[in-house]
Amino acid sequence: MTAPAPLADGERPPAAGALDVERLRASFPILAREVHGHRLVYLDNAASAQRPEAVIEAVSDCYRTYYANAHRGVHALSERSTDEYEAARGKVARFVGASKSSEIVFTRGTTESLNLVAQSYARPLLGPGDEVLLTEMEHHSNIVPWQLVCEQTGARVRAAPITDDGDVDLDAFARMVNERTRVVALAHVSNALGTVNDVAAVARLVRDRSGAAVVVDGAQAVPHMKVDVSALDCDFYAFSGHKMYGPGGIGALWGRGKLLASMPPYHGGGAMITRVTFERTEYTVPPHRFEAGTPSIAPAIGLGVAIEFLESVGLDRIERHEHALLSHTVEVLNDLPWVRVLGQGAEAGSPRAAVVSLVVDGAHPHDVATILDEQGVAIRAGHHCAQPLMERLGVPATVRASFGLYNTHEEVDLLVSGLHEVRRIFG
Repeated sequence: MTAPAPLADGERPPAAGALDVERLRASFPILAREVHGHRLVYLDNAASAQRPEAVIEAVSDCYRTYYANAHRGVHALSERSTDEYEAARGKVARFVGASKSSEIVFTRGTTESLNLVAQSYARPLLGPGDEVLLTEMEHHSNIVPWQLVCEQTGARVRAAPITDDGDVDLDAFARMVNERTRVVALAHVSNALGTVNDVAAVARLVRDRSGAAVVVDGAQAVPHMKVDVSALDCDFYAFSGHKMYGPGGIGALWGRGKLLASMPPYHGGGAMITRVTFERTEYTVPPHRFEAGTPSIAPAIGLGVAIEFLESVGLDRIERHEHALLSHTVEVLNDLPWVRVLGQGAEAGSPRAAVVSLVVDGAHPHDVATILDEQGVAIRAGHHCAQPLMERLGVPATVRASFGLYNTHEEVDLLVSGLHEVRRIFG
């Protein structure tokens, strides 16, 4: 793996335990470019993070030197591709605290992982009168798959409320868990508000009141904090490579081994079988049962390298750095009377990840994003695939700044400077 750039002559190392952000930034080629004549300030990490050179090189090296179809051939290239692909699975298992690599299913991302659970686990289980319990802060990818499976089975979706400060109302949540609850699905971290849900506490509550499976959308958690599925005591955990400095088109689902073994395939094709006749097909064991067809070999390998990169930097250090950025951002924005920050109120009880959603008086979020882009600042504007949450907050859309390990306090100040320009234009 490519190491961060060395210190220049006369350059001081960072304080013990702190990130050397400038050296890390040098590992990300795209951060050196300009946008509209300004240095790129990339604050859209909740949508997709950028890739370090090590990931880019790993994917390129696969295609350049040894790519072939995995699990298919006995020639040297196929064996190398298979070994690297399965080694990446092992890295994912270690990264999330799985007990064995066979509990890791490679998918195209969090969305496919959640659809897999909905169709392979929940659909055979659900019937009329059964319930799937979500929260009001869920991403559409953790709403629509459950609606689809409920339409197919006669079950229904319910949503636990959140407070005005963006926390799940755990008292209301507890009252909604009952003997009809078959699945509880929630985000580990809200993509729009940054709320860090106490998954372990939710899992304990569910175990006490129901036999429901606990399904976690971890897309916004894994790049920013240590995740241990055993400690969380969930049943399924889904995440995506492109949000954690890895390639697009690859993600993973962790599931308890006994549950995966009980589930039928999500889709059919080559590689997920032991025997096929025109009368019947016998399926292989997980995880390959759920990976029909030619796998995403190079992206999976790149995901493994992204994990190594995160581990080399240190998730604890990343979390501290990003929390400092979040605190600085909220403090500065709260001094602007014409800016309203959502979900970061003084009464918020849950921790927050480095995501800030805001609205600017008199300016539509899309106009704010356009003006910031002219300053080289990349943010996201819209409903963030969380329309029910926007309705709960009473806004059609927000401006969202989301931070990664390579962002700096200076970039926060450039964001605020861009907001002042928005204020000047809109009066």
